[in-house]
Amino acid sequence: MTGSLSPALPFDPLRPPDNPGMGRGFAIAAIAHAALLAALSAGVHWRTETPPAFEAELWSALPQAAAPKEQLPPEPEPEPTPPPKPVQAPPPPPPAEDLQAEREAEIAIAKAKEKKKQELLEAKREAEREAQRKKDELAKKEKEREKAEKKAAEEKEKQKQEKLDKLEKQKQDKLAKDAAAKKDAAREAKAEAQRQENLRRIQGMAGASGAPNASGSALQSSGPSANYAGRIKARVRPNIIYPDTGSANPVAEVEVRTAPDGNIIARKILKASGDNEWDNAVLRAIDKTAVLPRDTDGRVPSVLIISFKPRE
Repeated sequence: MTGSLSPALPFDPLRPPDNPGMGRGFAIAAIAHAALLAALSAGVHWRTETPPAFEAELWSALPQAAAPKEQLPPEPEPEPTPPPKPVQAPPPPPPAEDLQAEREAEIAIAKAKEKKKQELLEAKREAEREAQRKKDELAKKEKEREKAEKKAAEEKEKQKQEKLDKLEKQKQDKLAKDAAAKKDAAREAKAEAQRQENLRRIQGMAGASGAPNASGSALQSSGPSANYAGRIKARVRPNIIYPDTGSANPVAEVEVRTAPDGNIIARKILKASGDNEWDNAVLRAIDKTAVLPRDTDGRVPSVLIISFKPRE
């Protein structure tokens, strides 16, 4: 633009337009700063002015007239100086013997005081030792009493426990005895029932001649011959294999069932000997025998109960 103080600038379409109120704002700000500076200058000048100084003299509020010379009170007379005290001569020193006696008396008094002090101290210590000794004796007696009470309580508890253990042992023994008795009774009852059953079977067999309440075990009342049991044992014993190493002589009671021709059809232990090796050896020997010999009448009992011992 021609006539402008500022150099010509190229036209920028993105530049914002100039604010028309900027000059008035700058003028108001300059006036406000000038007024603030004037106020500060006036305040500093008021504080630095020196105040005027004044001087004043103080006088009596009311004037007083002086008194006439003749009416003044008389001056007091000076007190008389007291006469000096006479100097007393020091008393003469006591004789050397009196000084020695006085010194010895003081020493004796000091020794007596020290001795009394030591006696009182020793008496106090003795009283303390006696009190401590009595205290120790009481503590010892109390400890012994507690120990005796504890021992008595332990002894009482021990006796009580022993009594309970004894009662418990008696109870257990009684229970074991009762159980053993019941077991023996049951075993005996079972064995007796088995015997009665065997007798009834034997009595009910064909050809039995005994009465219903007979106690025999043979088909006929005459029974087997006297040496028949020995013949059967003689037949079975060679087949028994048993290591006889002990001194006991157990008895095994065996029931043997046979056919009419003597063939063994069944066998079982009626009463165990208590030695399983012996019982099994007898059963194996009977199985190995297989056939029993006939009696003198030509018959073989169908049921036989035979006892075997290792040493007969």
